[in-house]
Amino acid sequence: MINPSITGWIDKFFVENESNFIDYSNGYDTFYSEIRESGFIYGHVISLNLKSSIDLKGLSHDEITKIALLNSMFSIYRIVKHDAEKDVFVEQVNLFYKKIQHENYNFLNKLFPSGSQSSILENNINDRIQTNNNIISKNFSHIITNALLFLDVLAFHHYLIIGELTTKHLKDFELSCIKIVSLAFSIKKEKSNYDELLIKLFENSLRYTKFKSVENLQLETIPLDKYIFEIEKLYLLDLAQMALWSDELLEVDEVIFLSNLTRKLEISEKNLFESTTTINVFIKEHKKEIPFFNYSNPVKHFYDQTNNTVTKLITRNKKRLTKEIIQSKELMILLAQSTTRELDSDEKKKVKKQLLDICKSVPSLTIFLLPGGGILLPILIKYIPQLLPSAFNENLED
Repeated sequence: MINPSITGWIDKFFVENESNFIDYSNGYDTFYSEIRESGFIYGHVISLNLKSSIDLKGLSHDEITKIALLNSMFSIYRIVKHDAEKDVFVEQVNLFYKKIQHENYNFLNKLFPSGSQSSILENNINDRIQTNNNIISKNFSHIITNALLFLDVLAFHHYLIIGELTTKHLKDFELSCIKIVSLAFSIKKEKSNYDELLIKLFENSLRYTKFKSVENLQLETIPLDKYIFEIEKLYLLDLAQMALWSDELLEVDEVIFLSNLTRKLEISEKNLFESTTTINVFIKEHKKEIPFFNYSNPVKHFYDQTNNTVTKLITRNKKRLTKEIIQSKELMILLAQSTTRELDSDEKKKVKKQLLDICKSVPSLTIFLLPGGGILLPILIKYIPQLLPSAFNENLED
């Protein structure tokens, strides 16, 4: 299983999927349509565009998004260059990121001076995925990954075809995206929790501009004629659809806006129909999974997020964690007794200390040693009975 949270995952992904990549060389239509259906365009990936699906169970949303970004960029590379050479592709992506994020790229080079091209790309992708500054704000936020991540794919496409890329091009494209989104939001007569969270999502995804509603903004004043590739135009239309979506219903003003945008982008009404239909189907089928539609108070969301994180860590380190716990006889006894009586304060301290000592020996579990990590221990303790042999209590009593 691929683990995008540790080094080496890119090389492993290419080895395991050498004959599993889809060839989109016949055109962009199928590529964009399938990318949209995967949820990557909407910032919520539910599948990967490969010939045969791979197991995503146990991977977090940001880990799946990392793979989706890499796979999408490789698909674009194959369309443009008609080449499937992994090493050349990785080198080209790194050159692309070097163009658009000089400071971060130089910092990573100093931090990992002898890193392979794949390891450098892993760090670049990690940097592009994350939008929050720290784990606390990440846990308290519904915004986990970059919603405008497809801009990287479009910019890479531009770079491959033109052979050059300026920061101004990225800034202008991002600004056009936000102007269209802002204009779409301004048309909506009623705002919902979904709209408020979507605004936060876009706001946290911006890298070059600030999200703000522009007064007296008109569609006619947004320079869209500079976007000559159809996938760029389709993406701008889909962003407007995201901003306008509300219970599958479009008001008259919203329908008119989308029609006018379609004409200004010089794409067909068929494209508009496909865009509208796809987002309706996608949200209807996956609404329960999308954070925007499951708004809860910050405390509950924090618990859900940390619970998912701890569960993932325990699952991936199950064998080693079980071995370490079984070897600690005093800890085993205390854990067994805790199922039948309340431990006193000294015993609780011993359990906490010994669990933290075990976490020190398992690198992936050092999250429990970070400031505030102690609040995660109850979640870990909750899963311990599931790790140990079912009869461990009876055995201890003997």
